[in-house]
Amino acid sequence: MNNNIKMVAVDMDGTFVRSDYTYDVPRFKRILSRMKSAGCNFVVASGNQYYQLRDLFPGYYDELSFVAENGAFVKDRKELVFTANMPKETVDFVIDICREYPEIKNVLCGVNSAYCESGTVSQEFFERTNIYYHRLQWTDDLKKVNDQILKFAPTVPEEKTDFYYDMFRERLNGKAEPTTSGHGAIDLIAPGCHKASGLKRLTERWGISPEQCVAFGDGGNDIEMLNYCGCSYAMENAPQNVKNAARYVCPSNEEDGVLVTLEKIFGEG
Repeated sequence: MNNNIKMVAVDMDGTFVRSDYTYDVPRFKRILSRMKSAGCNFVVASGNQYYQLRDLFPGYYDELSFVAENGAFVKDRKELVFTANMPKETVDFVIDICREYPEIKNVLCGVNSAYCESGTVSQEFFERTNIYYHRLQWTDDLKKVNDQILKFAPTVPEEKTDFYYDMFRERLNGKAEPTTSGHGAIDLIAPGCHKASGLKRLTERWGISPEQCVAFGDGGNDIEMLNYCGCSYAMENAPQNVKNAARYVCPSNEEDGVLVTLEKIFGEG
């Protein structure tokens, strides 16, 4: 089975890393070297910022590929393949909608950095966001940010996630598309931009087919990717709609489900 698999794409939060944000580094490095021998690429596929994701793999992130910001930022090892570019009018339109709902805590995500608006979110929110966006800065007005904009990452009250998802879907009307990993986290991304579109850029570049790809995920923003890849695993901790989208279910992120499964696929050594 393993000789035919040329890509493994893995979500991070709730999938690859445990809830304390750790993973078994030596174990993963052993698996990675076996994957390399089999000619298989490892892709980190996450809604998070590239600069945060690469810090999870210090010293060897250049050996991996990244579909970051839910497909808005794609890197093939050291080479940048794609960055989304949201038009200024769309950016301003989204900012205006969010300003109508003071409980929305907005983060603007650019190629160079992510941004929080002073006066609208707290220092505590800024520090919490910094965990997921290692390059983050304050601005006094989101509309004045001078950067290429990849996406928005608004945080809403958890119990209102569905309300805001539907509201954004309706009001944005295709100008940008909401996706969510649940728990009050919503991303607003360029139309047609999601983890699967990012993976497709890599499979075309590498001349491989979706049937040669394996994906692991636990959230709504993983569903396209689980559908795209020929072999897919939902984590035991995933909600039912995500399990329905995957072909298999593997142990939870707390039980190192991804590593356990990859060891089976690529042999114990």
